[in-house]
Amino acid sequence: MLRGEILSGALAGGAVLRQDSLAERFGASRIPVREALRQLEAEGLVVYRANRGATVVRMNVEQICELLDIRVALECHAAKLGVPNMVERDFDTMDQILDAYEASTDLNEWAEYNRRFHLALSAPANNRRLRRLIEEYCLNTDRYTHVAMSIATGKEKPQRDHRRLVEACRRRDIATVVALLEEHIMDTKRELMASARAEETDEQ
Repeated sequence: MLRGEILSGALAGGAVLRQDSLAERFGASRIPVREALRQLEAEGLVVYRANRGATVVRMNVEQICELLDIRVALECHAAKLGVPNMVERDFDTMDQILDAYEASTDLNEWAEYNRRFHLALSAPANNRRLRRLIEEYCLNTDRYTHVAMSIATGKEKPQRDHRRLVEACRRRDIATVVALLEEHIMDTKRELMASARAEETDEQ
């Protein structure tokens, strides 16, 4: 619930997360709330500051673009490891996620299906630490980019990219998967930078 509110933007960057208030709200003791905040901190969604406690992380465009660069390296490496290991169950999982994505009309759900797809694509690498890193950077970048990008571009282009990725995975075409994946993530970076430039122009 708390993670979802952060990822959806319902809890904005800089919002203070007080353990007592959260415990009362969720009907829990402070111990599980503290553990939940620590987990969110490990995922890069929350930071502890002196005299303020836990706050939702706020990032600027430059920081988000840095995370997207890291995503490219991590996910492309996972694809190189994972594509040779994929079986029909993996393809079915990705297709089911994309079918649900296609049917959804909720922007926040689009972000969640996008995240699930990228994690499903990475899972056959069979490397839990690598998958956790990818999840961390997917969570962080999707939080700031996906809803805004969906409003700007719709879901047709990302969905075409996703379907082409699955097709290339089925062919065991590692080079094409890696090239498509890199271009897909870098498209997000370019769109984000273009949006930031447009905002700067509007403010002048």
